[in-house]
Amino acid sequence: MQATDDFATVLADPEIRAVALATPAGTHAPLATAALRAGKHVLVEKPLAATVEEGKALIAEADARGLTLMCDHTYCYTPAVTRIREMLHAGDLGDVHYIDSVRINLGLVQKDIDVMWDLAPHDLSILDSILPSGVHPVAVSAHGADPIGAGRSCVAYLTLQLNTGAIAHVHVNWLSPVKVRTTMVSGSKRTLVWDDMNPSQRIAVYDRGVDVATPEELATEERRDILVSYRSGDMVAPALAEREALRTMVDEFERAIRTGTPALTDGRSGLRVLEILQAASESLANGGATVALESGEQK
Repeated sequence: MQATDDFATVLADPEIRAVALATPAGTHAPLATAALRAGKHVLVEKPLAATVEEGKALIAEADARGLTLMCDHTYCYTPAVTRIREMLHAGDLGDVHYIDSVRINLGLVQKDIDVMWDLAPHDLSILDSILPSGVHPVAVSAHGADPIGAGRSCVAYLTLQLNTGAIAHVHVNWLSPVKVRTTMVSGSKRTLVWDDMNPSQRIAVYDRGVDVATPEELATEERRDILVSYRSGDMVAPALAEREALRTMVDEFERAIRTGTPALTDGRSGLRVLEILQAASESLANGGATVALESGEQK
């Protein structure tokens, strides 16, 4: 093993089958394209590229060459997100009602991107990972503020409309004096709260919520009203396996290369996240107007 600062040397080495890119977002597309054309499998740090068009071109290049293109959305490989994905896909939480995510801390204010492009890819990739098949965002609106005059939004709120009528909300912030990493996933059966800052109880599942009876379930004289009842059940904190997310992500990259099947966070997953980010930027520039998302890259 040897170190080099010459990317061309890496690409020319026939013993190197895969490369990982951890460079500024604006360089992802040209570097990944060069690697793919050199016959290398590629793992790209988030975001996949700087624009949707660049992301689509990378996917087409990888597909044409039969190579693995994967985006390093490491949070998707944490034990907590793995458990949330399993519970949602198994129907344990019921139909998704809403998802609320908060990712705030003090700094670091980036020089080349706003807070959405810095922090929101984590939450958007998690959302893409956990949503059951057939459930996906169809539109996004974004609001942001730059109260310190940094020249870019330091606080932002993204609201995503899902095709089922449910809603997902993401709050990202560079200016908070406290660090908060929480996600609430509310379903028709149960609500799950993930607090990544609480190592002793990262996930709590509440059998508490609102039940609504449909008119068909009510007596004739009651059908003018929909009966709302409140459910107050137990809270359970599932045990989570201790496994390093970065290791799991690398194992997934190796599996995808070996089997020729898509990784959990493959290029198309990265493109879906990229599309939301780009649409959110458009919304932000237009005073929070709702921007529709393309339907061609659904799971």
